[in-house]
Amino acid sequence: MIEETKPRRIGRSVLALLAGFVLVLALTLVTDFALHVAGVFAPQGQASSSGALMLATVYRTLYGILGSYLTARLAPHHPMQHALLGGIIGFALSTAGAIATWSHPETIDVHWYPVALVLLALPTAWVGGKIRTVQINAAELA
Repeated sequence: MIEETKPRRIGRSVLALLAGFVLVLALTLVTDFALHVAGVFAPQGQASSSGALMLATVYRTLYGILGSYLTARLAPHHPMQHALLGGIIGFALSTAGAIATWSHPETIDVHWYPVALVLLALPTAWVGGKIRTVQINAAELA
């Protein structure tokens, strides 16, 4: 007897990853813009205070969890693997951002902020994926 397997649906996997990134990007841009307008962040081209960067770290972490959850929710299979793949991509992008801004104190004059974004990329992705896997397990038990 030949057992049928589900197709991998690579297109849906790519769309799930893309949706998570678009959500994070949109929420981040809107929040950054609002905080610039409100005067919480320094004007464009100037370094923000450590307090403002701490706030940015918190909301970007929360947005990362939401984006990873969305990726896991839309994934056609293996939601945690999809969320972690998004985290690996986020880790790479954060690392590139840290390298690009490291020697530019006019935009970011502290090194802890880009390092924090790099270090939080994978745990954030794991939390988003974990929330989804817990939901799936709870639904299977019900």
